[in-house]
Amino acid sequence: MKIKLAVTLMSLFGLISLSSVALAETTIELSANDTMQFDSKSFEVPSGEEITLVFTNKGALPKAAMGHNVVILKPGSDVMGFGAGAVAAAATEYVPQSGPLAEQVVANTRLLGPKETDTIKFKLDAPGEYAFICSFPGHYALMKGIITAK
Repeated sequence: MKIKLAVTLMSLFGLISLSSVALAETTIELSANDTMQFDSKSFEVPSGEEITLVFTNKGALPKAAMGHNVVILKPGSDVMGFGAGAVAAAATEYVPQSGPLAEQVVANTRLLGPKETDTIKFKLDAPGEYAFICSFPGHYALMKGIITAK
């Protein structure tokens, strides 16, 4: 009887532990401002798990002059080349939708105007360093960072 109770308790404890792990979620909160700065330049996340990114443009200038987004690029991507090429994608909020530049994109937010927020979910399947930038024209030189997937 004591052994059966001990086994039952250990099983319940194991299930509770597993459910706690399953409920764990990685959330990145990131914001940008009118001085073309992200409030954080680096994050560390687990690879292969769902990540939630909550991005806010805290600026006051109009979207046409100072819009911001977050574009997450695959490891090894040419960040400067992507930023320079993204200018041609004005119709899709400066995120290329086809061709070699589009193939570098893991995930992206919408282009945000002042006081707007966007939330996206994505996975970084392999460990590595994933650059993130704002692809609004001219912003990528200052507005960049790294997400390290472990």
